[in-house]
Amino acid sequence: MEFSERLKNLRKEAGLTQVDVASKLGISQPAYASWERGVKKPTQENLVKIAQVLNVSVDYLVGNSDEKMEDELDNVEFLFRMNSKGLTEKEKEIFRRELIEFMEERKKSFRKDG
Repeated sequence: MEFSERLKNLRKEAGLTQVDVASKLGISQPAYASWERGVKKPTQENLVKIAQVLNVSVDYLVGNSDEKMEDELDNVEFLFRMNSKGLTEKEKEIFRRELIEFMEERKKSFRKDG
């Protein structure tokens, strides 16, 4: 399945309009629509945001996995790789640990709220 088709299907499964998703992403509806038509591709940053909005892993979104939600650590690793460029090894070590701690805290918070 092409990215554009998967994106459209996921949006519809979530019961969202193109305007809804575009608004959540902070972009225009025509910009979002161009992704669903396959005319353009989103940036890595927008891929992460789309995955969050549609509650799927980035790998699933881009067709690298058949699992909609993968282990949270996979997402942490992706975020780490995207945002750790230019850091020293020591800074990377701290950043990775803090990302994992943040994800764990958010999980606890969601369990309390749910």
